[in-house]
Amino acid sequence: MPITLPGDKEFEKRPSIERKALKINLNDRIYGTFAEIGAGQEVARHFFRVGGASGTIAKTISAYDKNFSDTIYGEENDGRYVTETRLHRMLEREIMLLETRIPRANHPDKMFFAYANTVATIDFAKKYKGHGWMGIRYQIAPEQPFNEILLHLRFHQTEARFQQEAVGFMGVNLVYGAFYNHDEPKKIIKHLYDHIDKTAIEIDTINFSGPVFNGVDNRLLSLLLLKNDMTDAVMFNPKGNNILPARVLYKKNILVLRGSFRPVTKVNIDMFKKSYDIFIKEQNVDENKTKVIFEITLSNLTSQGEIDESDFMDRAKLLCSLGHTVMISDFKEYYKMVDYLSEYTKEQIGLTMGVSNFVEVFDEQYYKDVKGGILGAFGKMFHNNLKVYLYPMKHPETNEIINSNNLKLHPRMKDSYKFFKFNGKVVDILDFESEYLSIFSRKILTKIKEGKNGWKNQLPEGIAEMIMKNKMFGWKEKKINA
Repeated sequence: MPITLPGDKEFEKRPSIERKALKINLNDRIYGTFAEIGAGQEVARHFFRVGGASGTIAKTISAYDKNFSDTIYGEENDGRYVTETRLHRMLEREIMLLETRIPRANHPDKMFFAYANTVATIDFAKKYKGHGWMGIRYQIAPEQPFNEILLHLRFHQTEARFQQEAVGFMGVNLVYGAFYNHDEPKKIIKHLYDHIDKTAIEIDTINFSGPVFNGVDNRLLSLLLLKNDMTDAVMFNPKGNNILPARVLYKKNILVLRGSFRPVTKVNIDMFKKSYDIFIKEQNVDENKTKVIFEITLSNLTSQGEIDESDFMDRAKLLCSLGHTVMISDFKEYYKMVDYLSEYTKEQIGLTMGVSNFVEVFDEQYYKDVKGGILGAFGKMFHNNLKVYLYPMKHPETNEIINSNNLKLHPRMKDSYKFFKFNGKVVDILDFESEYLSIFSRKILTKIKEGKNGWKNQLPEGIAEMIMKNKMFGWKEKKINA
């Protein structure tokens, strides 16, 4: 009997990387291929080292040379190799070879799998830290349809050997989790970092598919990446699929609208449309290379300190129904979001903001822990290619329309603001819908929860119907007039 002491806490045991690999090897029904490009054969190495691999590994391959790789997996249209498309090609081919070369009649109990990764580690100049894709396609019963888990990595270490080591550990964790935690996708994600420092490697995209993952919402799992500090931002398209931020944002003109969208209102859409009309007319903006992002910060997803997943899904579904790309981030401050976007593009960035939110940007209390204080933050936010498109507000008492010319700031901030204003960093949205200035999502939300009327016409077409049909935001049908 193991000894327990007073004060001991329950904790979940984490098998070592060696024990995980050995458990896979000792299961004589698990059988497959490892295909690794760009970071050695770090994953397969773990399975060979622990013994018993002859019953598990059909083949390992590392097609480093691009021409040789093209011969095996085909050429990529964009000429790139560290891509999701490449990963798909690798998995498809390796599974096809298994099924054609290993007769089922002779191996009726085998559960086939193919693990693959394509990785670019840090360059010699240490300018680009590197990234990669890894995934597994596998069965949990013989002759059943295949399931798939794909994820994208961003490295933060500055030594290639440490990056390779992290890939090896995470690959073993993925294979082990795919087989032994497939009934709990959240658990698979949690244990991807077993024996890995979270600061060493970032997962910014993950997608689950296949019969064992029916009913899994990849948007919720992307939220888990943020919740567990595995990444700073995730993104998904209107169809509900997680997408790689780098692929969406790379070398694009980007227009961002931040909000809680609880729910999305007519004023939100008017802010987007009117700022977009201005943005695409900017001198350096190509409309064909422009991406619009609706962004929600993690701080706007919390309820009493915990992430309200159902509430999050309500907001996401509504935005998706309107055809928008959504980014969820851990960037409480605007300058952090701008700094993040600047990693992917040097083109024009636009922020669509209401006056009240813009005034908060100039509040010094938000920058107490920032190196260089508020001026340091402004240096990151108001760089050469950023403009703020300012949507006015109506003063609640005087009904005065407040814009960039008459907004009120702390006296210490007035000179800084004048500098940005003079240099064209702040642009007023003049062609706004004045009747929308009286729309406030907080008031709408209260009416929804209380079952009152008088809110439906303040939302974009079709949104009210979705809220009522799906009982979003606590809506309950009541016969109350307001």
